[in-house]
Amino acid sequence: MLTSIRRWWHTLKYLKTGQITNRLWRKCFSPRHVARPAPPLREFFPKNWTLPSPPCPTLLAPGLFRFQNQTFQVHHFHPLRASPVSPAERALPSTNLFVQPATPDHLWRYHLHYFDDLNAVGGADRNDWHLQWLADWISACPPGTPDAWDPYPTSLRIVNWIKWAYGGGSLSPALTDSLAAQARWLAQSLEYHLLGNHLLANAKALVFAGAYFSGPEADQWLLTGMQIYAQQLPEQILPDGGHFELSPMYQAIILEDLLDIWNLAHTYQATCPNLWAAVNDWKLPVSINRMQLWLAMMTHPDGEIAFFNDATGGQATRPGRLSEYALRLKLPAVPDLPEGCTPLPASGYLRWQTGPLVMLMDVAAIGPDYLPGHAHADTLSCELSLYGQRCLVNSGISVYGTSAERLRQRGTASHNTVMVDSQDSSEVWGGFRVARRARVTQSEWKCPTISEFYCKAAHDGYQRLSGRVTHTRRWDCTPEKLCVTDELTGNWESAVIIWHLHPAFRLVAGDTTTEAVDTGQLLQFASDRVRVTLAIHGTAEQPRVQNCTWHPEFGLSVPNLRLEIPFSITLGSATHEITQVFTWRELK
Repeated sequence: MLTSIRRWWHTLKYLKTGQITNRLWRKCFSPRHVARPAPPLREFFPKNWTLPSPPCPTLLAPGLFRFQNQTFQVHHFHPLRASPVSPAERALPSTNLFVQPATPDHLWRYHLHYFDDLNAVGGADRNDWHLQWLADWISACPPGTPDAWDPYPTSLRIVNWIKWAYGGGSLSPALTDSLAAQARWLAQSLEYHLLGNHLLANAKALVFAGAYFSGPEADQWLLTGMQIYAQQLPEQILPDGGHFELSPMYQAIILEDLLDIWNLAHTYQATCPNLWAAVNDWKLPVSINRMQLWLAMMTHPDGEIAFFNDATGGQATRPGRLSEYALRLKLPAVPDLPEGCTPLPASGYLRWQTGPLVMLMDVAAIGPDYLPGHAHADTLSCELSLYGQRCLVNSGISVYGTSAERLRQRGTASHNTVMVDSQDSSEVWGGFRVARRARVTQSEWKCPTISEFYCKAAHDGYQRLSGRVTHTRRWDCTPEKLCVTDELTGNWESAVIIWHLHPAFRLVAGDTTTEAVDTGQLLQFASDRVRVTLAIHGTAEQPRVQNCTWHPEFGLSVPNLRLEIPFSITLGSATHEITQVFTWRELK
């Protein structure tokens, strides 16, 4: 009981007063459905609208949806004119999702109500399916239906319906009335209890609805959305361009939202001049340019994002496609990243790129104190690519919710850093909560030339333990060698350095003739493209190799290897140090 109370206290004490009062208000009051015709439409200029980058299709057949690499047949779906579902498809798990939450994953159900497929690749070929899907949704999901009318899916759905209309889709009077009703509902249920990316999604939906419709009601939606952006952008977009939740995945999502807002403002420049004035007051192109550069710096040579905090592939539009969208909007291109070290000082990440090596280092806070829902216990972790291929990887995420697997994926053991006494460096719990959290207590770096780099940082996440342990990590790099030195000061019962290998890598027989290795323990691992030697020096016990999983997308768990390097057990207060020397060569 005492542990639970303490954990709740260390979680709640960081919340803003407005988050608490809004949460209490939501328990006492529900939005009110206003059933009246939609406002008239604002004049629209199709030639001014730039088509965004389309997502991948998720509607595979009438009522057959695939989200998060899971496919379900939805009962409440009757095609107008469509090919019959095959026996194999009918054998897939089926559920009347529009009526009850019967799938095992809450996020899967949310995706069903986003309507991303309206604007997906080849969407015009599925128009009949889309029309029936929309009609079924109207019939089965009256205002207040759980999941369907939650603020976040409502926000994304409003935008997707409007984008579909801009792209040539036909919103019937019933759909138009529903769209206006959803905007009214959303305006009463803005997510001030969460803030962060959720509130920006709410604001985006109100801006889109306010621009799509006209009249006093639409003007109020537009004003509310613009006010939220004006208040939140200076806080949520850091000076270095990072989104303050410090997740590359949400960085890409917010960046695409801002590109859409710029697109919308340009489209309605003549008929909605207050929106055009607002985006220029916010200096939106400047923020977009900084966000693009930040995202490029947190992207591996394979074109996919790094996995720090809640981040995985397949959820957000890929960085390269966002850059293409920005160019179509006549916004500046992202410059090529330079050799050497590129810091993101406001966010706390570092990128070092030279020769065949790209390394990304986390010397950041876990995120905003009052919003750590997407944070992981990954302080001082790093990721490494060699010759264009990922080598050392954080584990990524495959699930949301409150499962044990979600907790494991947020934990320290799923990241390339040090775990002490089987505890997480930050107390992640409950799916989206953090109690006591690690703080970076020192951070310094030097890059005297593009081929030399040094960084040293420490965190206090283990000071809460009885042994009051401090973890200090030092990176020393050249194009031929990476030295990582982990130092523990304090008293512990067990401590282990963890390295996760990309699934392409396997252990191979060692060759002790390499110049970088003269003493210490030796491991070698290789892919089809690169061979890496790891030499271990210092107070380390015998390394262990464990089977583990890597999660490149939601719903995917790919087998990989995890290397564990235990510290020697310390008796009394002490400082122990292990140096790990990585060298490599390309396989021809």
